[in-house]
Amino acid sequence: MKKLIFLFAATGCIALASCSKDSDNSTSQTDFATLKDSVLIDFVAKTAIPGYEDLVAKATTFDNVVTALNATPNAANLAAAQTAWRNMRSTWEQCEGYLIGPVEDDNYDPNMDTWPVDYVQMDSLLASANTLEVTDIEALSTLSLRGYHPIEYILWGTDGQRTAESLTARQIKYINSLTADLKNTCTKLRDSWITSGGNYGAKVLAAGKGTQPFTTKLSAFVAIASGLADICGEVGDSKMKEPYDAKDPSIVESPFSGNSLADFKNNITGAYNVYMGKFLGNEGKSLHHLVAAKNLSLDNKIQQQFAAAIGSFDAITLPYEKAIISERVQSLQVMTNLATLKTTLEEDLQAYLVANVND
Repeated sequence: MKKLIFLFAATGCIALASCSKDSDNSTSQTDFATLKDSVLIDFVAKTAIPGYEDLVAKATTFDNVVTALNATPNAANLAAAQTAWRNMRSTWEQCEGYLIGPVEDDNYDPNMDTWPVDYVQMDSLLASANTLEVTDIEALSTLSLRGYHPIEYILWGTDGQRTAESLTARQIKYINSLTADLKNTCTKLRDSWITSGGNYGAKVLAAGKGTQPFTTKLSAFVAIASGLADICGEVGDSKMKEPYDAKDPSIVESPFSGNSLADFKNNITGAYNVYMGKFLGNEGKSLHHLVAAKNLSLDNKIQQQFAAAIGSFDAITLPYEKAIISERVQSLQVMTNLATLKTTLEEDLQAYLVANVND
């Protein structure tokens, strides 16, 4: 999601509209202590790691499809590669709902998701004697030449009308190595959370035991909550607002594929799913349960504001590259809803955590 300076299902809409009715404010201290532990356990085991597992699976499929395109550059294989790119983006954008730990600390995010594409440097790279092997991709100092967006540019072209016949051998070689590099990065990211790798998940579970990075349980919950607010700000204040203010389609996140609105919506859907503990088909205890245990009104408020923000994307009927010109009122409404949600997450949710999590 670093900028240079599957899609949200209909059933999800129904789920968003329904607020918590099954909790009260009489949770005992013992029950609440158990709940706090369960929220952290389930965040690691049912949200964070499964999200990255799904990302690795989608990256592997994408790499295989692009390898097939490399071997046989025809219309069917190009369409399959475009579909695989969208599928992988859907998971990745939802995983941006919890940008904590190695994804930021070890620069996995910018290595995969920096934009806009630098066309001049890309053309220079393609025209050079660089062999474009995976090791060459890893050595690139310009991050916008790695990851999703140079792949997007080559798969769709500047006008979104790419044909298989127009792909050059160098372009195909380049994206074949890019997708392999992307798969490697996703695998490293997944491994950074599991016991056989960096085991960041264990650090989350150790929150409150005096060890870094979470010396208290409160600090772990604040980190998760901050991730929700941060992605609302990233989408509303950067991904949407900057091209909106400039009326410049070239700085929209995914302009070649027309996938920008799906990216934005999946970001906020991912944040909502992290809050609810319902991520990519997995269900567990979450901040929603922690808040509803003692402040049902706040939990309902957060859910309603998520619903308003996610639902408002549907009023934009054009690709965002065109909406910043022709549907400015609808675009502004989304940004307004995101700002409202962000404030609630930063202020009300954080205040609740500080008041109720004392270890």
